[in-house]
Amino acid sequence: MREQIIKEFLKKSGLSGARSTPLAGDASFRSYRRLTHHGETLVLMDAPPALEDVRPFMAIAGYLNGLGLNAPKILARDTTRGLLVLEDFGDDKFSNVLNRDPGMTRTLYQAALEVLIHLHQTRPPDALPLEGEAGVPLPEYNEALLFEELFLFCDWYLPALKGRQEASWRKDLEGLFAPLFKRLKGSPECLTLRDYHADNLMWLPEREGVERVGLLDFQDAVCGHPAYDLVSLLRDCRRPYDAALEKDMITRYLERSAKAGRPCDHEAFLVAYEILGAQRNMKIIGIFTRLWKRDGKAAYPKMIPRVWSLLDKNLDHPLLAGVRDWIGRVAAKDRRGL
Repeated sequence: MREQIIKEFLKKSGLSGARSTPLAGDASFRSYRRLTHHGETLVLMDAPPALEDVRPFMAIAGYLNGLGLNAPKILARDTTRGLLVLEDFGDDKFSNVLNRDPGMTRTLYQAALEVLIHLHQTRPPDALPLEGEAGVPLPEYNEALLFEELFLFCDWYLPALKGRQEASWRKDLEGLFAPLFKRLKGSPECLTLRDYHADNLMWLPEREGVERVGLLDFQDAVCGHPAYDLVSLLRDCRRPYDAALEKDMITRYLERSAKAGRPCDHEAFLVAYEILGAQRNMKIIGIFTRLWKRDGKAAYPKMIPRVWSLLDKNLDHPLLAGVRDWIGRVAAKDRRGL
């Protein structure tokens, strides 16, 4: 049935007879295909409407392109059936380029950093416009959402590790993180893409400026703290950790942001970087466990040890000592394997 729906959509979009090849998907229920039609390549996003909603992707793509950034152009759509035809950015993910040529590391990360600096100059509206639709609300990355994600650690990972569920885990985490999340308040807010890392960034060197970076997988964007996407980029479990690169990029970000008219308190920013890094890594450990236990994706547990190594770096910060001690009790370093 789904294949027939896709066939009808492509015919209506003038792409009847297009050759289709699967592309690697992400951790969601969306899937992607590369379409080849009269020598041109395009990408089909298939997001079954019972499981996914394409409207946030469309609205955020429009917002990003309106800022002069580079999200895929939407060439055809059927929002009711969850189908989009997108501009094809090719195969040069940052991760692919770096695997071929590690000497490109600084060039790529500086380019990614310039995108964030540009993006963070503007606070997004509460709802993003979308042609033919009411505005698409942009959620706030508030304490409620931060905790919802954080609790994935004790709802999925700890039960898989220990073979039981304990109500006290949520209460403990809430008590530890509530004062930490309060430290995030008062900072300038920006569009937070949430999955800003080397597998979601495309290298397009034939373009200029910030448009050299193609942006993917941003449909879950929220309005949040500017440190979040920076820690996502620089402490990425899919890439080797580089402390010197991280230090240089954070310094560059703070200096360039100040010159662009958006200065921030350096110490407060670095504290937020570690707090959000810890929240993010605990969330990822929970998500990877869920992808394994619920969705049968067996590759994800193998990635968890690298996430733990990044989380341990966050927990070295003195303000996170209480979290470090609690984790030491519930998931000691020598007993973390699933």
